[in-house]
Amino acid sequence: MVQTAMRSGWGRLAMAVLGALIYAVGINFFVTPLGLITGGLMGLCQLIRSGILLALHMDAPSFDFAGLILYAFNVPLLIVAYRLLGRQFFRNTLICATAYTVFLSAVPVPAAPIVDDVLTGCLLGGVISGVGSGLALTSGCCGGGLDLLGLCLSKKGVQTTIGQFNLFFNVALLAACGLMFDVPTLIYSVLNVVITSIAIDRSHRQSVTVQVLIFTKSNAPELGQYIMENLHRGITRWEGAGVYTGEPTHILCVCMNKYEIDDFREVLQRIDPKAFFIVQEGVHVSGGFERRLS
Repeated sequence: MVQTAMRSGWGRLAMAVLGALIYAVGINFFVTPLGLITGGLMGLCQLIRSGILLALHMDAPSFDFAGLILYAFNVPLLIVAYRLLGRQFFRNTLICATAYTVFLSAVPVPAAPIVDDVLTGCLLGGVISGVGSGLALTSGCCGGGLDLLGLCLSKKGVQTTIGQFNLFFNVALLAACGLMFDVPTLIYSVLNVVITSIAIDRSHRQSVTVQVLIFTKSNAPELGQYIMENLHRGITRWEGAGVYTGEPTHILCVCMNKYEIDDFREVLQRIDPKAFFIVQEGVHVSGGFERRLS
């Protein structure tokens, strides 16, 4: 169902808004009630919110206005995104960032933690919020913040994933948190940040580069044409032979991102049902390979 929705522009946007809702549920249901700080620009906004409440001697309200602070920070980042990432991505990100703010403000923060065990709540909050952010990124949108800044840096050629970029920023952020909170809160916040970063990278499939080896006995040009004309990827071709049958086999080597695998699998099944392919994740590609992050 998710892959079907991704085939249309409005379907992708709907999935991005769903990702924003999932993110807000992870933060407001699990992270905020435990008094933990999440990572990224949202974590900075949480610190600012806590400082405001502390200065005014106010109790935490039923809604978390850190999302409103986040939206204010997103304005200059959206201007940069408009110049680097294009109008369509800017439009989608503006809608998605607005959805993040609305859901973070609308999803109620429980008066008491839903999960009593801090470690369990920390892990659940990290996984849920990370999957939500990753879904939005996979849909070609993001909620702003460091995700948007990381995309801009990646577009400029910086060799880092979105999750890794968040992790680097969070080291400095959590160092500052250590001055405001006790040691257990700091440790659990660090764990939440790490889990969230991992979940983002695993959910944002465009950031995962894979090597695909296709083995086919068909010499039809349709497969190569699809890869070059639709995926816009280069192909290296080898000629081999089956050891048992001795029949000639064509071996195609292609590098693409994990998001492109789904469409490729359907086309390969249609063109040559007897072909098979091997996918190797975690490859590092440099040079002329085009990284498509949205």
